[in-house]
Amino acid sequence: MSTLIADRADPGYRPGTADYRRVVGALFAAGLATFALLYSAQALLPEFVAEFGVSSGASTMALSVTTLGLGVALLVAGPVSDAIGRTQLIHLSLMTSAVLAAACALAPSWEAFLALRFLEGVALAGLPAVATAYLREELHPSTHARAAGLYIGGTALGGMAGRVVTGLVGEVAGWRWALVAAAVLGIGCAVAVRLLLPASRNFVAGPSDVRAAVRMGRRALADPGLLALYGVGACTVGALVAAFNAVGFRLEGPPFGLGLAAASLVFLVYPLGTVSSVLFGRLADAFGRRAVLPAGAFVAVVGVVVTLPDSLALVVAGLALITIGFFAVHGVASGWVPARAHAGGVSTAQAASLYLFAYYLGSSVFGSLAGVAWTAGGWPGAAALVAVLLTAAGSLSLVLRRTPALVVTAAR
Repeated sequence: MSTLIADRADPGYRPGTADYRRVVGALFAAGLATFALLYSAQALLPEFVAEFGVSSGASTMALSVTTLGLGVALLVAGPVSDAIGRTQLIHLSLMTSAVLAAACALAPSWEAFLALRFLEGVALAGLPAVATAYLREELHPSTHARAAGLYIGGTALGGMAGRVVTGLVGEVAGWRWALVAAAVLGIGCAVAVRLLLPASRNFVAGPSDVRAAVRMGRRALADPGLLALYGVGACTVGALVAAFNAVGFRLEGPPFGLGLAAASLVFLVYPLGTVSSVLFGRLADAFGRRAVLPAGAFVAVVGVVVTLPDSLALVVAGLALITIGFFAVHGVASGWVPARAHAGGVSTAQAASLYLFAYYLGSSVFGSLAGVAWTAGGWPGAAALVAVLLTAAGSLSLVLRRTPALVVTAAR
């Protein structure tokens, strides 16, 4: 299998080469498109309350059903990519999800809208299921953590773009045109990826029968280090989504009273996530993932505390710290999963899929709980949920410091 090859004749693309730039540029654009489409509904939650007459808690389902569909599909997308290849699945995922995003803008009812958003999540699964596996196979081993950080940086900008674009367009032209704008962005990125992304050179198809996939999946669930990383992903993304689901309602209510467009500008903190993921990726290459991961969780917890006063400047500053900490943790953890899986003889695509299944399950469940926490306790209630999740992630990162490395140079 491609995921089990320890030594290969082709060492992979190195920094400074044209092909390396094509790979990281294409996956940066792919990550941008995927997360712009995924989170395009988040800034519009108050609009859904007004348009469809649902509660603030129920409006969070616009995001939760999409992440649920994505998470479920990831369980299939990883094994499928082991059989058919990485690049084909990436291209199909990007274009199909963009088309479905445009269809969401035409939904006649809340139920139809949620159904289309669920299908959009299923279509979106193709990229995150294989992105880190593709990077591990096609790039030189010395660049893996750095390249994973660049890919996660693209997802950070995508998350910002999806929220800010829909917030600005939504205030001017309504939520339907806002979703159309996100779909156009997705289609443009899909075309760029089609033109830039090199075909796989080091991929070798793995077994396609169900029993072989199940056996490999069991191995991906047997390693305590991988299990801890899955938990880190679920808790940290749950904290981030919960914070941003609730903050829109906080900023539009007293004492702030911001409109949809102004409230959506808080998502401009997301470029800090791009910087954070790249910086912490370099630090992980230099000092090891075990040393870096807890620091990211600590930064995010500090951010939660900063958001508590009724000061717009402090709310924005706190959200910036939460974003920095989240992308530091996610960038390091998502790159660590395929490295540890490869060292342990586990399918990197299946391990990455299980990490992302836990990640999006956490996003769906804890993102929905943010609506409940907001209804029950306002921002202090939502902040308490976020702090608990980040504390859990930090505790797991400390467990990972004591987990034996499988290969010192690959998963230290």
